[in-house]
Amino acid sequence: MLEDWQHGGFGVYVHWPFCQSKCPYCDFNSHVSANVDQKRWFSAFLSEIERTVVGLEGRQLSSIYFGGGTPSLMEPWLVEGILDALKSKFLIANDIEITLEANPTSVEAGRFQAYHDAGVNRVSMGIQALNVPDLKRLGRLHSVNEGQDAFDTARHIFDRVSFDLIYARQDQTLDQWRSELKQALAMSVDHLSLYQLTIEPGTAFGDRFSKGGLAGLPSEDLGADMYELTQELCEAAGMPAYETSNHAAVGSESRHNLVYWNSGDYLGLGPGAHGRITQYGHRIATETHLAPGKWLDAVENSGSGESLSRKQDGFEAQEEALMMGLRLRSGIDEVRFEQVLNTKVEKIQGLKEIGMLETANGFLRTTEQGRPVLNAILRELLAG
Repeated sequence: MLEDWQHGGFGVYVHWPFCQSKCPYCDFNSHVSANVDQKRWFSAFLSEIERTVVGLEGRQLSSIYFGGGTPSLMEPWLVEGILDALKSKFLIANDIEITLEANPTSVEAGRFQAYHDAGVNRVSMGIQALNVPDLKRLGRLHSVNEGQDAFDTARHIFDRVSFDLIYARQDQTLDQWRSELKQALAMSVDHLSLYQLTIEPGTAFGDRFSKGGLAGLPSEDLGADMYELTQELCEAAGMPAYETSNHAAVGSESRHNLVYWNSGDYLGLGPGAHGRITQYGHRIATETHLAPGKWLDAVENSGSGESLSRKQDGFEAQEEALMMGLRLRSGIDEVRFEQVLNTKVEKIQGLKEIGMLETANGFLRTTEQGRPVLNAILRELLAG
């Protein structure tokens, strides 16, 4: 396991932590700031690239992902400068995927051509809903028309465009979700990320929920029905789920996310970014300072934004690979992860007997019945 990161490839994640506003459901590392010195941030990112590439020079880079926060608030020259720095350090795959997350406001959509010229070739758009009341409830700043216009603009500029939708929202019915999902599938997309609304502690929604608010959330049964409907409609449209919440036409899967789920290596740059790098026979887990100001100060004053770097032992790395790999519809290679699977034979057999797991073509994977309860399956496998 410690030497086989090549199975998943090598990517770089760049975290831009700033947003125009904080969405009430969001538990990502995102912050609202009126003034951001992008030149100062550029210098910090260049410094971190110089630090983290030591010992990795010459690797082939298959994916770069700008996430956030709202990376479409980055100046295009900043994106281009980071890409140029990374391209100077690594071999670049001929089909490298360079993704930038974007909000579909008219201002940000106006930058799409500049991002394309900077080297971005895929955009992931946070549309989240296709009707006005739910956009407002979710704290989104764009209108339905702005979302559609931004998507149309992106489709004319980029070869690959994905967007996110949240379902199982307050007062949403099964028929409403059917109509909305059909509308999304008709927009000629090749990738959709479809997430059930979850109420996370520490978010505005979490606070409201703890105080008895957020009336109209769907029952567990309705949520399950919405999930099943999602699988059915996406399959029929030629966009099956290749991962728990991600659907794509064949060949349009997110290569960057596949690096994670297939236990490849990746550098994490920016506040709160995680990394997994194999060096000198060890798999190293890294984390950076979460608060943007603390990360920036640490880079400038101590030469590193890293808050943690530790070696994973082989078994820990394989358990993590099990947790990530079972998210994929294809599952995990039983030969590749034989070490960890051999320690869980009885649990795996029990889950097979009740129809939650199966083996197909040498891969252990969840069944159609098991996929909706993946978290429970993982808890059972990883317990103890």
